[in-house]
Amino acid sequence: MVTGAGQGIGHAIALALAERGARVIATDLKPPHETARKIGLTATSLQLDVTQEADWRSAYVKSLEVGEVDIVVNNAGYFPNRLIEELDLPTWRRTMATNLDSHFLSAKYFLPAMRKKKWGRFVGISSNMVGLAIPGMSHYIASKMGIIGFMRGLANDVANDGITANAVLPGLINTLATAPQSDEQKRATWEQQAIKRMGEPEDVSGAILFLTSDDAAGQAIVVDGGQYRIG
Repeated sequence: MVTGAGQGIGHAIALALAERGARVIATDLKPPHETARKIGLTATSLQLDVTQEADWRSAYVKSLEVGEVDIVVNNAGYFPNRLIEELDLPTWRRTMATNLDSHFLSAKYFLPAMRKKKWGRFVGISSNMVGLAIPGMSHYIASKMGIIGFMRGLANDVANDGITANAVLPGLINTLATAPQSDEQKRATWEQQAIKRMGEPEDVSGAILFLTSDDAAGQAIVVDGGQYRIG
């Protein structure tokens, strides 16, 4: 199952997993039929508002028509820019619900079947912004740091059951979500990288393929062309 699979990173992840042979359940606020169409008969598209437990429950029930889900990639995200004096509680709560609550809810509904099979993969899409100095993103950074913490804690809980929990931290990726940024803003970002270009969704899906394989253990992998600063 891939959330936020209607476009951008989630779309690329869904296609990459399908190419590797997975049956994919692609979800988004509106059923991502185009993503499923590109994959073909091995894909299913579902509506899923990741902030709503009722939607997760419904997605779980509908997923059983396809088979038991043993890989969950939480990609759906919300990232409005708000300086702290402009940040209101509804925006804070929506950011947390979209970016963090979704990871807990996915584990609540899909972990039991993974434990029975003694195999499963959870991957959360965090952000390299947790290591950058960007104003107006305190709420977003808090939620994305939370993903790393949740995955670390989840990994401790499920490691003995053959299940892994990992995070991927993308940098600025060339998607519709980043399209409103000016060329100057984009250049200012990737000029700080070792690789002088914007990231592409396929750069992220490569990390996902590794983390959902039998080769991967617990990690937080940065995919940003060498921009992230440690410390």
